[in-house]
Amino acid sequence: MSRPTPTRKDHERFCEIEGWRGVRGARGAAGTHHVTYELGLPDGRVLRTRISHPVDRTDYGERLWAHILRDQLCVDESVFWTCVRDGTVPDRGAPAAPAEALPADLVHLLISKVGLAEAEVAAMDKEAAVARLQRYWMEGE
Repeated sequence: MSRPTPTRKDHERFCEIEGWRGVRGARGAAGTHHVTYELGLPDGRVLRTRISHPVDRTDYGERLWAHILRDQLCVDESVFWTCVRDGTVPDRGAPAAPAEALPADLVHLLISKVGLAEAEVAAMDKEAAVARLQRYWMEGE
């Protein structure tokens, strides 16, 4: 499948969709200044990319585009186009949202009163943990 030639507008759309933060605007004559965006990653790195202004439909050359993808955006071309076309944000290794955490008091009671092991409590969802504590209070087991 042939990919379209990337434009500055595509580059800016990618940054907007992924939530890059604009840190510097274009000033001065066209073609000599850029808009700079930054994106903090979960591993502590900060990515920076610059888009020449005006942000128009001007195409990027093949070598410049390869540099932008590899060194600034840190994605491959398919990930870039999936983001631009479908709004799918690249997987940057952010930790998955944890399942609903058990309240600390409930965990404490299950371990100290009911006598369950920490690993057993950690494997429970909230519904199962509450049911187990209720069984302890009602039946003493």
